[in-house]
Amino acid sequence: MSKIRLLIIDDSALIRQMLTKIFDSAWDIEVVGSAADPIIARDKIKKLNPDVLTLDVEMPRMDGLTFLRNLMRLRPMPVVMISTLTEKGAAVTLDALELGAVDFVAKPKVDVSNSLNEYAEDIIAKVRMAARAKVRPLQSTKRVSSSTSAIHSVDKVIQVSPATKHFKTTNKIIALGSSTGGTEALKDVVKDLPGNTPAIVVTQHLPAAFSDSFAKHVDEVTEMTVCIAQDGQQILPGYIYIAPGNQHLLVVRNGARYLCQLNEELPVNRHRPSVEVMFRSFAQNVGTNAIGVMLTGMGADGAVAMKEMKMNGSVNVVQDEASSVVWGMPGEAFKIGAADYVVPLDEIAGQILALVNK
Repeated sequence: MSKIRLLIIDDSALIRQMLTKIFDSAWDIEVVGSAADPIIARDKIKKLNPDVLTLDVEMPRMDGLTFLRNLMRLRPMPVVMISTLTEKGAAVTLDALELGAVDFVAKPKVDVSNSLNEYAEDIIAKVRMAARAKVRPLQSTKRVSSSTSAIHSVDKVIQVSPATKHFKTTNKIIALGSSTGGTEALKDVVKDLPGNTPAIVVTQHLPAAFSDSFAKHVDEVTEMTVCIAQDGQQILPGYIYIAPGNQHLLVVRNGARYLCQLNEELPVNRHRPSVEVMFRSFAQNVGTNAIGVMLTGMGADGAVAMKEMKMNGSVNVVQDEASSVVWGMPGEAFKIGAADYVVPLDEIAGQILALVNK
């Protein structure tokens, strides 16, 4: 099996050195070169023919977004962005994902070397995933990491309980989970939904610093109203509730009302927020009133609880492999029989509306 050929583009010699050391520890990744700016990188791409790039956002001579825009127009290839955990860094990173970057590695502004080493396993996994990802050529239009990498069971956050009978009402709720590639996939889905669509509750793997910027990006493309979920907030039609970074989002029932519930219990499947946690809360508290949707994402977070949703009466839709950046989460849900419909991304909105009106 040939190794993944990686080119590192970053103006910091320390970051280039740290990333090279991290990737040298991976048996299947070969760092074929590095570049201090996009002008040098342009020549090295032609000469070294890498499979994947890591790309810093802020660099001399040409910023990362301009370089990425040109790359995706002329030579589309997998790119993992190196992003700072700041409000500005979050906004720019989401712009990069819109331009076609596959994923990003978030770095704090201080103690970068230790933080990169702490998430070495995650960084390596993202480059491996990028090498297999489907890259979207640029059109002519416009993870929560926790301090521990332990894999905790969803039972640590929300226990399995006997199924409660939920009578069908007109108040359906859509549960939507996504990860790698999901920031853009979600926008593609909700841009085609009318403003009176039943509430959508979203868990997308993102750091806390990215939550507000992500909500703004989604709000710009949809007739629905987008917000970051608040603890105890009532869930109403026409709204999209996004899980805040570093907090699990659950849906609970209070009489005839559905409410958001947040907590900071242990990460599940290495994620907080976790799709597994949110989907299990839907299985237990929403039942037949739920429509489950799983979009593109690496790993298997949410698949088992999506099966629980189906067993408790929900109807579930997963994105198909051909349109997914990574067919991990939706693929796993399909494999274990959690999906009722497997649908291309551009048809998911229509499928949701068909189920809402059923």
